[in-house]
Amino acid sequence: MQILKGRTLLDRSFQTSITLKGIDGLLEIIGGILVLVVDQARVNSFVDVITRHSLARDPNAFIATHLLHASQGIVGHARYFIFFYLVSHGLAKVILVVALWLNRMWAYPAMILLLISFILYQLYRMTFAPSWFLVLLTLFDAVVIWLTWAEYEKQRSLKT
Repeated sequence: MQILKGRTLLDRSFQTSITLKGIDGLLEIIGGILVLVVDQARVNSFVDVITRHSLARDPNAFIATHLLHASQGIVGHARYFIFFYLVSHGLAKVILVVALWLNRMWAYPAMILLLISFILYQLYRMTFAPSWFLVLLTLFDAVVIWLTWAEYEKQRSLKT
């Protein structure tokens, strides 16, 4: 079993970026599970408590208002959709990141295709709900695609 070794800045950048994607995947899995197991009233109370101070100073506080709005939007069947969405995305990322760390050649194009699909969805979301977060996430995904492609080409040339 060959594990990736970072020798150059490009190698280390690739490894760091996929590690961040893996951590993101783990957080998505945890978040998806929490959506199902934590009582919605408790979530709303918790978010209300942590945003109250910020909203008292500035009723238009960006993060606080978005967090409050998001917590109140998780109702009914939306919980199951959010659970499935987060857990499926998280599992896909974690599986691919582990496979990339183990230098499985099939994982490089799979990660690129997964990230392209995420970018397409993010662009779609930005058409009716633009946000700086989505712009930054899309740019990060594009960089990860480029780094993954560069590493794939390098690994392919080493195998031949």
